[in-house]
Amino acid sequence: MKQRRWQDSILGLIVLLGFLAAWQLAAVVVRSPFLPGVTDTVGAFTDLALHGDLEGYSLLTHVAVSLTRIAAGFGLACLLGIPLGLLMGLYPSVYRSARTIVEPIRFIPPIAWIPIVIVVIAGFSRYLFIIWLGAFFPILISTLAGIPRVNPVHLDVARVHGAPRGYLIRRVVIPSVLPEIFAGMRVGLGVGWMCIVAAEMLGGENIGLGRLILKYAELFKLDYSVAGMVLIGLLGLLLNEAFIQAEKRFFRWRWEVTL
Repeated sequence: MKQRRWQDSILGLIVLLGFLAAWQLAAVVVRSPFLPGVTDTVGAFTDLALHGDLEGYSLLTHVAVSLTRIAAGFGLACLLGIPLGLLMGLYPSVYRSARTIVEPIRFIPPIAWIPIVIVVIAGFSRYLFIIWLGAFFPILISTLAGIPRVNPVHLDVARVHGAPRGYLIRRVVIPSVLPEIFAGMRVGLGVGWMCIVAAEMLGGENIGLGRLILKYAELFKLDYSVAGMVLIGLLGLLLNEAFIQAEKRFFRWRWEVTL
């Protein structure tokens, strides 16, 4: 197992270096200000890290503001989506009665709400709503869809021993659905990042990674914009890896079976 992980790490490093080399080569061949290379992007990132942006905001400030907005909206999505998904999964009549409302709203892209939200909601709440809306439905649907997949044998064994319904929910259903909930949270977090970047670009405030990208794009300094995009990708990678490590810890049995 350790040898396989080591081989995967080496392969991943080779692929990354190959991608960076191809990117830099493309920039050298094209020679366009609209296609910054790796060295240009690294230089822009260094300048942002050392001196901040054009308006004096540090790169750390942009990161902290965006992460705070993501954490608040994503946390609210989990707080509402998981219990509601459990409720609809355990009581299908609740989902059937609410389906005509839930499903149409679910298919409306969260970005489509941004113009209305900017007009109706001010300040931090507008970002909170957009991120919550983007992350809520993946979490809700994953939780809801996980309920029917609970192994009926586990339920039958608990019922034979006289377990009440509350015990079945706490000790059998919820632990069985947790992997699906974690999967929905990972998807919801990715959607939340897409929503926050779009909302920050259009929100009118000057702080946030989305706004940072737009600032320099308007000035045609695309090396700085790409640096912001790469930073968002790295932050997303770190958060995704944190979820994977949490899955490995809490669902050790699942990883041992599937890997």
